[in-house]
Amino acid sequence: MKILYKHSERVFEKIVSIAISILSNSITFIIAFATVLFWFSNKQFATQGIHDSIGDVILGVTFLSLFVIQKSFNRFSSSIHLKMNELVKSHESASNAVINSENKTELEMAELSKEYTELAEQLKDEEDKTS
Repeated sequence: MKILYKHSERVFEKIVSIAISILSNSITFIIAFATVLFWFSNKQFATQGIHDSIGDVILGVTFLSLFVIQKSFNRFSSSIHLKMNELVKSHESASNAVINSENKTELEMAELSKEYTELAEQLKDEEDKTS
């Protein structure tokens, strides 16, 4: 059962990774923008009431915002990962376990988080003993 769970986690992580790369692509945004423009230029849209039209405009803007937010998050995330990798590589005593952490599964990230939480507690205990 554990093997099946780990396999399904890997498959899900891969699907999410593909979806994120598609959503953050500029071509995808252009296609979505063209779709929204077509939707707004449709004759049915022009014959709707004002409340329905406002709701459709809000829905269209929200739909397009998804792509913009995903793109900006990916850029920010990549920048943070590069800075973190540079800092880890610059210290010889640092653990290299966190390098390329963006490629790890959620389970692996949880294990790393647990290890670093325990390490922080040990350092705090040592600091309290010396104080």
